[in-house]
Amino acid sequence: MTEKKKQLFGTNGVRGIVGELITPELVMKIGMAVGSMRPGTIAVGMDTRTSGPALINAMKAGLMATGCNVIDCGILPTPALQYIVMNRYDAGVVITASHNPGAYNGVKVIEKDGTEMDDEASIEIEERVFSYNFDLKEWKDVGVVIPEGDLVSKYIAGVVKKVPEKIGEGITVAIDPGCGAAYRTTAEILQSIRCKIFTLNAYPDGNFPARDPEPSIEGLAPLAEMVVSTGAAFGVAHDGDADRAVFIDDKGRFVEENKEFALIAEYICSQKKGILVTPVSTSRLIETVIAPHGCTVDYTAVGSIYVARRMRALIAEGKPVAFGGEGNGGLIYPDHQFCRDGGMTAAMMVLLLATKKQPLSTLVDSLPPSIMLKHKFHTDKAAEILTAVREKFTQDSLNQVDGIRIDRKDAWALIRPSGTEPLVRLYVESTDESIAKGFEQEILTCISNFI
Repeated sequence: MTEKKKQLFGTNGVRGIVGELITPELVMKIGMAVGSMRPGTIAVGMDTRTSGPALINAMKAGLMATGCNVIDCGILPTPALQYIVMNRYDAGVVITASHNPGAYNGVKVIEKDGTEMDDEASIEIEERVFSYNFDLKEWKDVGVVIPEGDLVSKYIAGVVKKVPEKIGEGITVAIDPGCGAAYRTTAEILQSIRCKIFTLNAYPDGNFPARDPEPSIEGLAPLAEMVVSTGAAFGVAHDGDADRAVFIDDKGRFVEENKEFALIAEYICSQKKGILVTPVSTSRLIETVIAPHGCTVDYTAVGSIYVARRMRALIAEGKPVAFGGEGNGGLIYPDHQFCRDGGMTAAMMVLLLATKKQPLSTLVDSLPPSIMLKHKFHTDKAAEILTAVREKFTQDSLNQVDGIRIDRKDAWALIRPSGTEPLVRLYVESTDESIAKGFEQEILTCISNFI
């Protein structure tokens, strides 16, 4: 029997260019599918994209047509909606394209436990959309929009209560939400724990006039300048829906996301022994820093949904799970909720610095050596690239759980097609820069005809 594969949904929901793949019609059909599968009360929200209002109204129409009542949470981070849904509503939907450019939008479906919908259920949504198989109600049984007031404050309070009271006293933070969904939340979180804050691009604008939703070294240059000029302990920036957080250290340097992960992982594992769950794309640095605390790593396919569900599965088996996340600034705190949470990560960085009593730059520089090289290639020849790599590196250890990971004693590499865009990502890591660059060149030479 042939395994069913997703056609619309990628790693994290449906995404595409508005007016091409993503239309109000498609979103309404997804809403009717979700409402047919998860009847009850559904919370919906969106990021700041200009297409958001049209698409969220289409989603609400689809849900109500199947008899669902809708809680419209407006603009908010994806983890905020997940927190609101968790054990409160029957499901949730976020209209967002996360880090993708402004021309994109998409749909993330959230289950009752706050996690993103799994592959099996996503395939069922697709089948219902393609076959127009919906449980539509008669006129007298359609749903309504229920006003619930300011639910975002519940998320902010939920993050704040996870760190010690007033832990941010004496710590200055510069914040760049990039005109995205965290324009309000991260500032309120850090102010609530007594941080002094400066903000940049802290207003909603779906044109993203200052920088792309994807936080990059180049795009965060103004934030780096603000950190240095204000004497801030660090700068924090988010992607469009704020499920990720990336950092600028006190010297104005971009903190590579795996190093961010390592610092917070080391701290958490020093407090709680257990398993750390992360994808095959994550740096070996994580293993290195948590091992002295008796913690181990459990590797998954790439995608926060697989990390979150693996964490829950391990806990259900009675195994201790300390932490989880990805090497892209998307970190998961099981004592808080099972999803990436950029606001929680910002608060954890404050707690880390308050505890360590060292500058972020010092903590970063004290990490074991690790050279991580990253590339992304826009291409429609992903299959050809994987075939070329598979044939070239037959003498190496290959892990094909997700893309192709090539493991060597002194280095590893992963080449993997994106689940949301027509591109292929390449990661290469070693403790030695010359080894990393040499390995990188081997792979680039191998795939040069396809990029």
